[in-house]
Amino acid sequence: MIVVTGATGNVGRTLVRILTEDRVPVTAVARHIDGPGTVAGDLGEPEGLRGAFEGAEALFLLVAGERPYDVLDVAKTAGVRKVVLVSSQGAGTRPETYTQPRQFEAAVRESGLDWTILRPGGLDSNAFAWAESIRERRTAAAPFGDVGLPFADPDDVAEVAAKVLREDGHTGATYTLTGPAPTTPRARAAAVAAALGEPVTFTEQSREEAYELMARFMPLPVVEGTLSILGAPTEEEQRVSPDVERVLGRAPRPFAAWAERNAATFR
Repeated sequence: MIVVTGATGNVGRTLVRILTEDRVPVTAVARHIDGPGTVAGDLGEPEGLRGAFEGAEALFLLVAGERPYDVLDVAKTAGVRKVVLVSSQGAGTRPETYTQPRQFEAAVRESGLDWTILRPGGLDSNAFAWAESIRERRTAAAPFGDVGLPFADPDDVAEVAAKVLREDGHTGATYTLTGPAPTTPRARAAAVAAALGEPVTFTEQSREEAYELMARFMPLPVVEGTLSILGAPTEEEQRVSPDVERVLGRAPRPFAAWAERNAATFR
């Protein structure tokens, strides 16, 4: 059995679907139950995860909460032998800012379990932040409108996770997951417009405007780190990684494909 934490998120939901379609026994864990088959569990309260982890052989772990060592102790006691962590590219490129992912990565490496770390950069699904404004006004706003980054399709991340969870040969690997090419916020808004078949007006925010909005739901150090990546990415952060193709045997999906699949959200 495989336990998937964050099972109702953009990556976890697809991962659960893939495993279920392949008839792999899955326990889907989320903080809030979203339909049948989901078990309530909070990574911030590891003691409450014992029942969900019991009998599992592998764990898909999200970065959430502040007690990764305790979560992994519960997993080991329950019989888990393999853990796949979805972290962040920023843990490698900006470790001084992305301290929580770094802590989770350290816990996984020291766990004594077979481990693999997935480091996506930005995700295509970040564009869901535009859903309301595009539906209501056909507008999208973002800072640094012409700075490109190779955002990853969350379904690609889920497919990589599904392979790594079930196959040998990935122990001790850290995979950086990106899309096939850098795309700018302006180009992503245009791709959503193309998927809708209607124009969408893109507005470039100032750094200050973006900071104010992001600070409402993100820790301030993470806001600073995120804006630094979006506005002044390093060469490594702009580089397309070969790891999706290396694991899946195909090129990563472009943002336009994500926009086509999710066009209904923006209508």
